[in-house]
Amino acid sequence: MITHLHTLSGHQNPIYALANSNKMGAFFSAGNDKGVVEWSLETMSFAKIILPVQSSVYALHIYKDLLFIAQRSGLIQVFDLLEQKVKATLSHHQKGVFDVKTIAYKNEIISTGEDGTVAVWSLNDFSLLYNFPVIQNTVRTIALNKNEKEVALGCKDGIIRIYNSEDYALIKELAGHQFAVTALQYSPDDTYLISGSRDAQLKIWNLPDYNLLETVPAHMFSVYAIVFHPTLPYFATCSQDKSIKLWDSRNFKLYKILSLEKNTPGHSHSINKLIWSYDGKYLISTGDDRQVMVWELIP
Repeated sequence: MITHLHTLSGHQNPIYALANSNKMGAFFSAGNDKGVVEWSLETMSFAKIILPVQSSVYALHIYKDLLFIAQRSGLIQVFDLLEQKVKATLSHHQKGVFDVKTIAYKNEIISTGEDGTVAVWSLNDFSLLYNFPVIQNTVRTIALNKNEKEVALGCKDGIIRIYNSEDYALIKELAGHQFAVTALQYSPDDTYLISGSRDAQLKIWNLPDYNLLETVPAHMFSVYAIVFHPTLPYFATCSQDKSIKLWDSRNFKLYKILSLEKNTPGHSHSINKLIWSYDGKYLISTGDDRQVMVWELIP
C-alpha cells in the first residue's frame, strides 16, 4: 500500500517544517539550519536554497504564490515565489511562531506560537489588523474547518479552543487531552475534528457539536502531525516515537506502521512533519534525523 521510495539528504540539523510548492512536483523544507530548501519530486533531488533565514524555521505555509516562513525569532517572512524575493516581514510575536494559516474568504493570515497570542494580518498589505491572547504559554497548532468559519487552536494546557473566524469570538473549549495538543485537523468532509497530543492519543470530536466521539491510543509518544489524503479515505500521523502510521479516515482502523522497529524503512529520530503531495501519490516525512523521506502510495 505505501512503500519507501527515496531519502533526500542535505539538511545539517533537525527539520521542523514542510510545505508543497506552488508548482506541481516540488516541495519545501526548513528547520534549524538557516535556509529554506526546494526539492523536486520529479527528479527526487535537491533543487535549490530559495531563501536564507536568520533563525530556525518552525512552520511553512503556502498560499497561491506566497510562502510564509515562521521563525523562532517571532518573525514571519513572506516570500513571493514568482518574483523570488521577500515581499514582507511580519513582526508582532515576541517568541517563536509555530503555525500560520490563511483565511481566504476574509483575505487574512493568522499566526500563533510560543507567546500564546493570535495575530491577524491583512493579505492585501500585510499589516497587523488585530491580535488577542489565548493562554499564557504556547499555542502549538491551528486548524480551519472546510468553510474557514471555525478556527481550532491546540494549546499547551491540553485544551482545544474553537473560535469564530468572523469576529474571533471563543465558541467552545474542548478538554480531553492530558498534555499539550500538538496536532489538529478537520476531516475533509467536515464531519469531525481530530486532535493529537503529547499524551500520544488521537481524539475524534464529532461536528458540529464537538462531542468526543472516540479516543485512539495512537503512538508511544507525542503526535506531531495529522494529514488527510487529498482524495482517498486515509490519514497519516507521525510521532516522536519515530513512526508513521496510516489510518482509515472512516473507522480509524490502523492500516500500516512505518518504523525501523517494525523492520520497515524509517526515521531514526523524532518525526516532526508530514505532508501529502498535491496529487496524493507521495507522502513526505521529515524530522530530527535531518532526512526527508518520500513514500509512494499505491491504492
